[in-house]
Amino acid sequence: MWLRQAFFRWLLPAAFVLPLWLLIGWGVFQGGWSILWVLLIAMPSVFVGQLVLTLLTRSRPSVRVERAVSWWDVAGFTLWHGLTIAVGFFIDGAFGWLLAAAIIVGIGLVWLQLWQLWNEAKGSGARLRETISWSTIPTPEEQAPQTRAHEVIVVKETENRD
Repeated sequence: MWLRQAFFRWLLPAAFVLPLWLLIGWGVFQGGWSILWVLLIAMPSVFVGQLVLTLLTRSRPSVRVERAVSWWDVAGFTLWHGLTIAVGFFIDGAFGWLLAAAIIVGIGLVWLQLWQLWNEAKGSGARLRETISWSTIPTPEEQAPQTRAHEVIVVKETENRD
């Protein structure tokens, strides 16, 4: 559980750390005119992509309640973040493959988040999330409890004299 909670807390800082790593990696391992690619395409793409994935992940009720991501999330984010870090090393001969894999895994991670969100929202309709301890809305099979009109007493402060 601690690993899933750690990923939950890591998602937002990752939106800032991963693009920064691409810039640092460029400075250490690459240099040259590829800075334009890093500044104009790579950093904004990773930043916006991570923010979108974070919002999709944190919008799921189970993630909000447990304050922990699912094991699918752990696997997907580990793979995507690992590939993003590997891209930041700008390895000759492997850079294109790593970049393509990072893009494919990033797109797959968006679909994974949408699939998990859909599965948690599916069938809920207007019903509220129910836990073991309470239920607020009766199921369609149950009937609502019978209500009866309450007795009303009217008290007049002054009597009309006509």
